[in-house]
Amino acid sequence: MRSARNITLFFLWLVALTGCQTEQESINLTLAHGLDNRHPVHLAMVHLDEQLRELSQGTMHITIYPSGQLGSEREVIELLQIGSLAMTKVSASSLEAFVPEMKIFSLPYLFEDNDHFWRVLNSDLGQQLLAAGDRYRVRGLGYYDAGSRSFYATEAPIHAPADLAGKKIRVMNSQSAINMVRAMGGAATPVSWGELYTALQQGVVDGAENNPPSFYLSKHYEVARYYTLDEHTAIPDVMIIGTHVWDALNPQQQAWLKTAMDRSTEYQRALWQQASDEALAAVEAAGVTVIRPDKTLFQTSVKDYLASQSSLLPLMQQIAAEASR
Repeated sequence: MRSARNITLFFLWLVALTGCQTEQESINLTLAHGLDNRHPVHLAMVHLDEQLRELSQGTMHITIYPSGQLGSEREVIELLQIGSLAMTKVSASSLEAFVPEMKIFSLPYLFEDNDHFWRVLNSDLGQQLLAAGDRYRVRGLGYYDAGSRSFYATEAPIHAPADLAGKKIRVMNSQSAINMVRAMGGAATPVSWGELYTALQQGVVDGAENNPPSFYLSKHYEVARYYTLDEHTAIPDVMIIGTHVWDALNPQQQAWLKTAMDRSTEYQRALWQQASDEALAAVEAAGVTVIRPDKTLFQTSVKDYLASQSSLLPLMQQIAAEASR
């Protein structure tokens, strides 16, 4: 398996070197991500490819490698930085290890509602955060809605932060996510997404946290029978492209790609709410207990943690200001 993957990576390296040499060549952009090919974000990336082909009259297209074929989110970001991959979709939480400004999205209870969330992403601040990656060899192209993340558990329901005490909760490899779960009283345990089903099944962790479509499509509901809609974070997915690839495109090609991304974002937003509703209905039908807790208990548990994030205070203030616009 590792040998096959190495061959694939070598092929992608060749594509990265040759795919953008001249305007006359057909440009194939390789894109890798960790989601199931039924996930609404993956479907939006398929739409991205379709729109790019249409805008460029077939001179540009995207080859998509889903389901973690080329590695974890951290690994694909590193592949992008060294020039072995053109594009990837990752969580802003995973991106924070490379672009520190992205830490802001991992703070709990940052947005009042979905309208506030999208006002921030579409604001000058949202665009500045996308541009912040340029100095780290990654350029942000746009955001996808990844909904709100909530806790799920295998053995006992979580009604309040006190129920997290002593529980090993899987988090992404993000210091912010680790700090948040610790602030609520849980034992934060980073585990890769591809290994999480087995970790839940074998008791390596007692629970995890994610949005409804990911909880459903990953089949984690088969082993985690309690889902608590505390909706502690709304962390967007971010589409990024290596600056080496972006800079090799001419202005027209860059404009096509940006327009295709904008259309893909709108398409995905329309898909997301339906996918979330269907996922919740499906896990409830499968016997999962869905809990709708008093969120103020969770909000209170992280007040001291938020107060300690002085370096992010200016960004928090800008985000709060968007709520009233």
